[in-house]
Amino acid sequence: MSGLGEVRASRRIVFNGLGALGVAVALAGCAGGGDEGSDADEVESGAELTTTDQVPVGGGIVLTDQRVVVTQPTEGEYRAYTAVCTHQQLLVTSVEDGTIVCANHGSEYDAATGEVAQGPATAALATVAITVDGDKILKA
Repeated sequence: MSGLGEVRASRRIVFNGLGALGVAVALAGCAGGGDEGSDADEVESGAELTTTDQVPVGGGIVLTDQRVVVTQPTEGEYRAYTAVCTHQQLLVTSVEDGTIVCANHGSEYDAATGEVAQGPATAALATVAITVDGDKILKA
């Protein structure tokens, strides 16, 4: 009978171990990390992000679904960055007066360069390559 008890203990250990492994894998999949790509990386090359008339001069537009912010620092000059704030990976909220704003914790970025203008963020927004074709702004 002691042999049967050892089998049950071993089976219990195996199932508990598998359960713990499953939880660890699930948690690892949910963990956010700076090394992972943003949704902007998942937007196909050539996909239309927005149109030029939607991006004001000196301002910009936050495309939450694509997680991209498109700016127009000067007339006819368009730039794009990931819309994921480098502070805590929340989405930036607006573009105002040449500044990309993350109202979640107060970080601000230069709309022309993506560089941090005000913390708590310490790293610039990643550049997203774009092209302008007529009035369409496309992911390059």
